[in-house]
Amino acid sequence: MSGQSTHHGHRPVERPDDGGFPPGPDGIPVLGNTLQFTSDPHAFYDELASYGDVVGYSVARQRMTTVLHPDLVEQVLVTDSDSYGKWDLSDFGTQFAPDGLLFTEGEQWREQRTQAQPAFQLDRVRGYGDAMAGYARELVDGFDDGETIAANERFSALTMRILADSLFDLDVDGSEAGAAITRAAEALNERADPDGITTFVPTWVPMPSNRRYKRAMEAFEETVDGLIAERRAADTDEHDDLLAMLMRAGDDGQGMSDAELRDTMLTFLFAGHETTALALTYTTYLLAEHPDVADRLRREVDDAVDGDTPDTFDVFGLDYLDRVCSESMRLYPPAYVVFREAREDVELGGYELPADTKLTLPQFHIHHDERWFDAPGEFRPDRWTDEFEAQLPEYAYFPFGGGPRHCIGMRFATLELKLVLATLVRDCRFDYLGDEPPEPKMGATYQPREDVRLRVTKRD
Repeated sequence: MSGQSTHHGHRPVERPDDGGFPPGPDGIPVLGNTLQFTSDPHAFYDELASYGDVVGYSVARQRMTTVLHPDLVEQVLVTDSDSYGKWDLSDFGTQFAPDGLLFTEGEQWREQRTQAQPAFQLDRVRGYGDAMAGYARELVDGFDDGETIAANERFSALTMRILADSLFDLDVDGSEAGAAITRAAEALNERADPDGITTFVPTWVPMPSNRRYKRAMEAFEETVDGLIAERRAADTDEHDDLLAMLMRAGDDGQGMSDAELRDTMLTFLFAGHETTALALTYTTYLLAEHPDVADRLRREVDDAVDGDTPDTFDVFGLDYLDRVCSESMRLYPPAYVVFREAREDVELGGYELPADTKLTLPQFHIHHDERWFDAPGEFRPDRWTDEFEAQLPEYAYFPFGGGPRHCIGMRFATLELKLVLATLVRDCRFDYLGDEPPEPKMGATYQPREDVRLRVTKRD
């Protein structure tokens, strides 16, 4: 090997002497590495790592490259971001929200991002805190002492309520519009489930799941179109949710079309609902399995909070809560892989990648790389010291993606996660009832294959 690039003085990228397309595992005719990729993705990525930091292979006749070094992830997402576009293995995003912020490109994406950005600035996000805290309090008050819960289901319902309120000013429990939004999110999760076949089956195929999906999407479109029309007809500033902000951003005639508004709201609904629910699920599981961490976190929250429920300003100053959240999302990143596509011939890590090469940047694997994390499989919140973070390569940890297309809702999601966790640990203790750790499956998000069952003990 020759030629090296360094980051923070650590473990450089190993570069080849001869360039060309990167090495990787041999596949079988036609299918390539598809069976390995789909049957056990974790084992497959472990195998890929044995070939180096840039690995080539094929899936479903697609030429693929996986990037496993933080410096090269930064090159793709930041330094050379204009050379790479969005890509989706199953075309899932383009099926349900082609005009949404998550899937648009070029000038259309830049305009949408500019219009949506003010809704996610820090001062604005703090304004959502009271509603988040209120819903968290309702959740905790609704627990029975000794009750067994499926954490993923309870937290999914909670984050749906928070999002419906923040996005649309709707109560999902008290309106048909709220119910339609809930059904749309459920249909999207079903369609993205890797245990089923619907992810790779076109929506026009007459299957029961496709019919449910179509009905849910049609109801969602009717609901959001109705909300948009109703608000435009009223011509008031009565609402202060995200939909209202995006509509006001278009008052000069340069805003989103109704289709773009609808797809953007659907994108936020899907991207923001399940990811935060998963972060809550995995973090409460980890706290249940590490009662010493839970007790220390509870003491920190108790010392900081005067009232009945933590508020926005309480949680932003909690150092140990920061560490717990960082370590949980390192071990179980809800958005577990970033997909990109080379728009042109590119050089990456000393290899030549032709235009249209598909790239995966797997958080779930890089977050567990022992080059960057000692004992990477262990839950150690105290690893997140200022000194550790200062020497950590920038993209050894990237749960919210990175570069110009980093998660626009990062502050919203982080505040929601911290407020709910602070409320939970202050009032409850959790015991994990499973025999084995949760096994994540790789769908649209990093969902547990089975329900994460916890016993709730209310605190005196």
